[in-house]
Amino acid sequence: MKKYTLLLILFCFGISCEEKDCGCHSPEETMYFPPIGSSNWETKSVTSLGWNQSQVQPLLDYLAEKNTKSFMVLHNGKIVMEYYFNGHSASEIWYWASAGKTLTATVTGIAEFEGFLNINNKVSDYIGTGWTSIPLAKENLITNKHLLTMTSGLNDALGDDVSPTNLQYVADAGTRWAYHNVYVKLQDVVAQATNQTWNNYFNTKLRNKIGMSGFWLPLNGLSVYRSDTRSMARFGLLALNNGKWENDQIVPINYMQNATTTSQSSNLAYGYLWWLNGKSSYRLPQTQFQFNGNIIPAAPDDMFCALGKNDQKIYVVPSRKLVIVRMGDAADAVNMALSDFDEVLWEKINALIN
Repeated sequence: MKKYTLLLILFCFGISCEEKDCGCHSPEETMYFPPIGSSNWETKSVTSLGWNQSQVQPLLDYLAEKNTKSFMVLHNGKIVMEYYFNGHSASEIWYWASAGKTLTATVTGIAEFEGFLNINNKVSDYIGTGWTSIPLAKENLITNKHLLTMTSGLNDALGDDVSPTNLQYVADAGTRWAYHNVYVKLQDVVAQATNQTWNNYFNTKLRNKIGMSGFWLPLNGLSVYRSDTRSMARFGLLALNNGKWENDQIVPINYMQNATTTSQSSNLAYGYLWWLNGKSSYRLPQTQFQFNGNIIPAAPDDMFCALGKNDQKIYVVPSRKLVIVRMGDAADAVNMALSDFDEVLWEKINALIN
């Protein structure tokens, strides 16, 4: 009887597995990570994913028309598309603009995990008082987390200059969301807290660990990252995998999850210097107006993004296991973080992948 019972169980399991597609016959592909210090990077084809090959060329034509320099699509870490336009090449560097804010957010999380700082502590604990021109009691309200979430309360209408005279009071920290380059003070916080230069800590703890190239270059008083396209894609892959590169949890998973979910109540579409899709409302740079709906309606709701001036993009879509990178000049006129280009680009991506 035991023998027949066992056969019956195995037979039923086989039927159940096949009917329910439990995955026992075709295990899910594990995420791929390109090797460190090598140009080798595994690929997969558009057709192997069941995507629409006929939509590749319309997408490429649109990218070329819109002043794109490079475009990459990763699926589960492997390259599906990698194209260069308008004289650009794989070895050339380009600026990330504000897409690089997410690098600063990530390294801040690493420094916190290593015990050098606490994002809930005030900024002046690390870089001293007088880093703004506002009253000391108001300055001491501003924490590292306020810089991560764009809620410092400082005047966002005074340009990119982050010298003390240009950092002026508008509201108490935590009560107002406004896109402001004062976030760059987090680089000073990390440098002081770790007793290292920002460049050294960044390179050691993030860049080198995932095989990025690139460097920070001062521009108008800010520190702007420049790299090749694959380095941008490597960072996107780290974000897709919740801060883990192969077996190395480089960024704490809970920090990455907090960074890529709503961080405050004023702008639901903003995390720790990451933009978030799929929220009921959002705010944009240089305005206090609240817009209803997603920041990019055509894109998946679970997507989060690193977005920079003149259409520098890293789109990360966990549900589709996608990382999509675009570098180049502005698609149309000079653009801030978001533009109409995002929506049209995603309409063309959808035509390809759906």
